[in-house]
Amino acid sequence: MNYADIKKCDVANGVGVRVSLFVSGCRHYCKGCFNSEAWDFNYGKPFTQAEIDTILSELEKPYIRGLSLLGGEPLDPANQPDVLRLLREVHEKFPDKTVWCYTGYDFEKDVMELKLGVPSITREILQYLDVVVDGEFIEELKSLDLRFRGSSNQRIIDVKKSLAENQVVPLAGNWLIEH
Repeated sequence: MNYADIKKCDVANGVGVRVSLFVSGCRHYCKGCFNSEAWDFNYGKPFTQAEIDTILSELEKPYIRGLSLLGGEPLDPANQPDVLRLLREVHEKFPDKTVWCYTGYDFEKDVMELKLGVPSITREILQYLDVVVDGEFIEELKSLDLRFRGSSNQRIIDVKKSLAENQVVPLAGNWLIEH
C-alpha cells in the first residue's frame, strides 16, 4: 500500500486532535473529490513499518484523541491488509484512542455484509473501528455546514453499536462531545 500523507495534528477529520493517515488508491472516482490525486494506488510513498512507528509515536501524545483513516479508500481490498496491520498495533498500544474511518463504501451493503476483499480481514478491521463516515462524496450534496463529512448523503456511524444491533446506528451527539 502507498500513502498520500500523514497529518500529525488534524482537527477536521474526527473529534478532537487526531493523527490522520491518507492512503492511496480509490475506485470510487467521486466528482469533486478533495483528494483525487490519491485515486492512484501508486501515488505517494510506500507505507512501511517506519510510517506505522511514526503514527504510534504521534499517538503517544496525551492531547491526541485518536487516529483517522482517509484516502484514497482505506477499505479498498488492496489496502485492507496494511490498514489491518496498522490497526492491530494501534489497538495493542492505545486501546483507549478512537479510530475513525472514512469510506466511500456503503456501511450496510458493503462493509457489514463483508463484501470487500477477504471477509476475515474486513471483520477484524471492523473490530478496531469506533466511527465510520460512509458513502461516496456527491458534489451536488456538498455543504460546508456539515460536521466531519463532505456531502449530506454521508453518515457518521457508531460502529460498535451498529455491529451489536446488526443495523446502522448513527453516532449520538453526546459521543461527539465525550470521546
